Parts: sequence; structure tokens; C-alpha cells
Amino acid sequence: MMRHRSLEHRFVRNTPRELEPGVLYISMEYATAVHSCCCGCGERVVTPFTPTDWRMTFDGESVTLNPSVGNWNQDCRSHYVIERNRVIESGPWSDAQVEAERRRDKRVKAEYYNRASAPARLDAPSTGPASGAQQASGPWSRFWAWFLK
Repeated sequence: MMRHRSLEHRFVRNTPRELEPGVLYISMEYATAVHSCCCGCGERVVTPFTPTDWRMTFDGESVTLNPSVGNWNQDCRSHYVIERNRVIESGPWSDAQVEAERRRDKRVKAEYYNRASAPARLDAPSTGPASGAQQASGPWSRFWAWFLK
């Protein structure tokens, strides 16, 4: 059962050491949202905004995070969606479902970051500043290239 049914969003540069329960801290500079687990266990939940992780939508009044938040590494194993500042409890996942999602996530990251770090072909037309060769030098691309080795 979720202790927090809604979250107040706060745009910050850095997240505080001590998280206030019921607050979703959003750092656009670090492309990350952080909050205290909505079940009330107090665990810190970090959701990075990347092409293969979470997306944050701000409509001027509320925040939505996609996909759901699954705290599989924490004792509570809570699972919920944050939609328009509301916390919607989702059903628990079995160990098999969690493991399948971890494999899928690793595969998606490998495909994305391998594609992003592939050298540009000399005969391929440039797609502008966001071309694969440009993305390969970004910190996330370098991190995932290192992580997936």
C-alpha cells in the first residue's frame, strides 16, 4: 500500500541530502528526478532521464514520469506510476518478470549506445549536430559503452 498518493514537484539544481517525503525533486541540469519511496520505507529513488530510462513531462502544473517506478532492489519492492503528480500503485512483479525486464533494459541500452557510438560513414549524409558521431562523445554514451563492456 502506498503511503503517499501524490507528490509535490520541486525543480532544483541539486537534491538535498535528506529527502522530504512526498516531494519529487527534479534537476534538469542533471537530468534526474529523486524522491523518497512512495511506500513510506524512506529509501531514495533515483530516476535518470535518458533515451533508455525515464522521461519526465511537465505540463505547467504537474509532472509525469514514464515508465513506472519499480523498486526491485529495495526490500519494499514497491511498484508505482507517477502521473500528473499522482502516485498510482501498480501490481507487484515476480522475480521472473523483474529478471526479464533487466535483460530487456540491458539489451535496449546496448542497442541504443552501440548505435550512438558507431563511427559515422564517410558516404553517409550528415544529420546535423545530433548525428551518431556527435552523440558518441557525450557522457552517457561513454558511460554506457564502459558499463556494457
